[in-house]
Order: sequence, then structure tokens, then C-alpha cells
Amino acid sequence: MTRLLLNDQLYKDFILKAVPETKRFLWIATADIKNMHFEQGKRFVPFLKTLSDLVEQGREVRLLHAKEPGPRFRMDFDSYPSLVKSDRFERILCPRVHFKSIIIDGVRAYTGSANFTGAGMGAKNQNRRNFEAGVDTSDPLIVRGLMDFFDDVFLGRHCTECSYLKECPDPANRIHQD
Repeated sequence: MTRLLLNDQLYKDFILKAVPETKRFLWIATADIKNMHFEQGKRFVPFLKTLSDLVEQGREVRLLHAKEPGPRFRMDFDSYPSLVKSDRFERILCPRVHFKSIIIDGVRAYTGSANFTGAGMGAKNQNRRNFEAGVDTSDPLIVRGLMDFFDDVFLGRHCTECSYLKECPDPANRIHQD
């Protein structure tokens, strides 16, 4: 299955339905990261709650992003102890990341234009959200290709030749050398 997701289809079909059904692992890559919210009943809650719930259920979560999140994200992040303390949650900041992908259990993936923000993937009003396009796929070749690409960046396989290494706030190869 491969299908095009436009605008709020990403939010409705992938963020609200597919991501919470993660069984083993969830990998998220984004250039920009903000305090994204989603609908839960009649309330809107930080998407970090979903990530925290997955970690507490024993799922592995990786988050790869290009710039430091804003203060609202950090405040919400700090209110979820499982994200702060668990070995099941890993976060890497790489200023060269510009791809946007979500990989679920190695069998399904989204890749496209949307950043991990309310206007990109979250519960924004249709007249305030970004115009986004992406692909939701379970094609094994595409999913494996995205996983390999994500893993190379996350594990720092590009760090030694990177021109930004001296300015990099969080070199992945230093973190993953153990």
C-alpha cells in the first residue's frame, strides 16, 4: 500500500490512527519541532503524551531533529518523566536534518513535506495549517530505504566528514560510540 496524503489527511490518518498503534518502535525525523497537539476526546493534548505512552508501554522511540525546540515544547517534554529518564526514548539534534519521516515498526512509513509542528502534522484549523504533501507507504523497499537513511544519520555515520561538526551541538557519532 502506498498512498498520497494531503494536508490534514496526515493528521487524521497517520498521526491520530497509525502512530498510537505502534507495536515495537517509532522513529521520527523532522527539521523543525514544536509543541504539536492532537485531539483526545474533547481536549487537545501535547503529542508528547503519545510518545510518553508508547515508551511506558515498552515501545522504542527515536526523535531526530535539526534545531532546538522552543520553550513550550521543552516545558511539556519535561513533564513526561518517561521521555526524560527512559532508555527507550532517544533524541538527537543534527543541524543538517531536513527530511521529514515517521517510521512505524519497520513496516509502515510517512515521508513528505510536513515538519513535526501543529501547522504541519497537528490539530490546526484547516485555514491555519500549512499546505503539506507526503506519502504513507508499507512498500518494504521504501520503508527499508528510509530506515537505513534514518539510521545512518541517527548513528552519526556522516559526522566525521560533516562540515558542521565543530559547531554541532550534539554530534551523534560521539553519543553512539559506546
